[in-house]
Amino acid sequence: METQDTFLTNDGLQRAMHQLEFLRTVKRAEVAQYLHDAKESGDVIDNAAYEEAKSQHTNLEGRIAELEKMVARAVLIDDVQSDVVTIGSKVNLETETGRKYSYKLVGAFEADPSAGRISNESPVGKALLGHKAGDMVIVATPGGVKEYTIIAIA
Repeated sequence: METQDTFLTNDGLQRAMHQLEFLRTVKRAEVAQYLHDAKESGDVIDNAAYEEAKSQHTNLEGRIAELEKMVARAVLIDDVQSDVVTIGSKVNLETETGRKYSYKLVGAFEADPSAGRISNESPVGKALLGHKAGDMVIVATPGGVKEYTIIAIA
């Protein structure tokens, strides 16, 4: 299986590392205590609390493994200065109706469209990559086909 790079800003990498450290230390100890308490409260067969604790433990360990892989594959992106849209670019767009958008292309972990950060893996992000200011980009989104004109790349 091929490994895929994870694109992160320095802030995103720091957030991922803090989240990983919290899960490894604080959350792991909480879940271990919950598991121990559930086990001590009686028979583990047909013990809903014990089953829930095991489920939380499995989910926690899965999330820790996911974050560890992501941090290991992290490729840092910075604000880039380029005449084509790349990961890290800030892009100003306009629709055919005159509505304007401003996005920064980031990796999936940091994507937050309401904060103006879209993933390079999203339909709009994929469509913008490699284009220049003045280009019209047609994107098939879950909400239908959209047309954007790239006004500026910062």
